[in-house]
Amino acid sequence: MSIVVTGATGHLGRLVVEQLLEKVPAERITAVVRTPERAAGLAERGVRIAVADYNDPASFDGLFAAGDKVLLVSGNEFDQGRVRQHTVVIEAARAAGVSLLAYTSAPGSLTAALADDHRGTEKVLADSGVPYTLLRNGWYHENYTENLAPVLAHDAVVAAAGDGRVSSASRADYAAAAVAVLTGEGHENTAYELGGDTAWSFAEYAAELSRQTGKDIAYNAVSPEALVALLTGAGVPEPFAQILAGVDASIERGELVVPGGDLSRLIGRPTTPLSEAVATALAG
Repeated sequence: MSIVVTGATGHLGRLVVEQLLEKVPAERITAVVRTPERAAGLAERGVRIAVADYNDPASFDGLFAAGDKVLLVSGNEFDQGRVRQHTVVIEAARAAGVSLLAYTSAPGSLTAALADDHRGTEKVLADSGVPYTLLRNGWYHENYTENLAPVLAHDAVVAAAGDGRVSSASRADYAAAAVAVLTGEGHENTAYELGGDTAWSFAEYAAELSRQTGKDIAYNAVSPEALVALLTGAGVPEPFAQILAGVDASIERGELVVPGGDLSRLIGRPTTPLSEAVATALAG
């Protein structure tokens, strides 16, 4: 039996594999990738590499074995029909008789268009009969801290979120939650609402950036339409700009405040504070 991680060379998948290597022997881990060259370092450490593509159902034939635990990392190709892609993996897992399929979803409270594919996948998974865990990941710190150059260039955080708050956490926190589920017991047919311990507003985010940089960084709240115009003007494709503006509208409505503490309970420690993510990004 193996613990199988799809999207294993992506930002989240690679962190999951790295953390799994701290808990289980490498030969028990299978990393599913599209480009094996990107997984060469994992292969050298003894991880089994399997090549498969969500858009190629045949590539998943025989990939899973009875009793495997599988992490389905949601695809990021928004124009490729993500529910269809995810169904390929779910059907292969059902046919093999895996013991658990964990899926990286979105908070149940999220109504933005970004959540539609997740709700669709959740339904397919629930109807499949495969034992499942829904990892309803909230927003990542890195969604903001990985691209600080425009913020620092213009001394401004720009968002269409009003005074809304975000319960974000680090990718490593969400990876740790996935590892806890994949290596633990008793998580079948459960949904976890995952988010950081402390929600923050964009004004507070701007203040934290100001404190750590010594600059006077403001929060400029704009309309969703203005945000779309700014993003497309910077080269972001309009469909994706609309998705991002929709998420900000959801933030303003309070839909990315994740109560309950599921994430910190799963990982057995407090979640990473935003201030630490900012410091890491600035140091890098």
